[in-house]
Amino acid sequence: MNQGFQNKTVLITGASSGIGKALTIAMLQAGARVAICARNSNNLQEVKEELMNKNLLTVQADVSIESDCKQFIDVAVAAFGRIDILINNAGISMRALFKDLDLNILRQSMDINYWGTVYCTKYALPHILATKGSIVGISSIAGYKGLPCRTGYSSSKFAMQGFLESLRIELLDDGVNVMWVSPGFVASNIRNTALSADGSAQRETPLDEANLMSAEECASRMLKAIAHRKRTLIMSTQGKLTVWMNKFFPAWVDRQVLKHFANEPDSPLKK
Repeated sequence: MNQGFQNKTVLITGASSGIGKALTIAMLQAGARVAICARNSNNLQEVKEELMNKNLLTVQADVSIESDCKQFIDVAVAAFGRIDILINNAGISMRALFKDLDLNILRQSMDINYWGTVYCTKYALPHILATKGSIVGISSIAGYKGLPCRTGYSSSKFAMQGFLESLRIELLDDGVNVMWVSPGFVASNIRNTALSADGSAQRETPLDEANLMSAEECASRMLKAIAHRKRTLIMSTQGKLTVWMNKFFPAWVDRQVLKHFANEPDSPLKK
């Protein structure tokens, strides 16, 4: 089932691994033409060689750089002639107490997670207006609830959601759908590449990746939500409960969140 993606042009950022790669495969299988970008050209080449699909375009781009985002959009439009869906997936995480971290970690989080979304959306918007398409942001429960040791990550996701919500309202009468997705914990490499207090990659994940939702399952659910032009998608029961409970019992949720993250292996919260 193509879910309405046949011959649609889909752009996905940060698509050389994890959710982005799974989305790429799912969209190609649904009959879409897909342009993807990532910072690492070698990883992009590996994806291109693995998938071997004439409807796949790969572009090296760092979404924290405005000119790279513009080039990604321009190259995709030159190749495919239109944009129907933009999925702002590129992101970086972090884990460190605010008192310990280098402020450059917060800047990196905002540059990639927030500004990357803003830049790509800005240059894709005229084309999406023409097709009355969709703009999607991959967010997190951290965009609804501040998480300890994730000050940079949470602030960037709050900013992303605020930007997308404001844009959604601006475009209500233009036929463009704007949505964000909060996947919950998905098996991917985002936690391995999460930044530590000094800016180095965390490498070791604090979670049991084998027991998490697969990137493929996450992509499948996202395709259904995008096809139905949903406003938001919160995938996990834990995430839905957190968002709902936080509206009515925020102080209690604060304490539960603290307990949860303090129990992570090697948690910076442990004293």
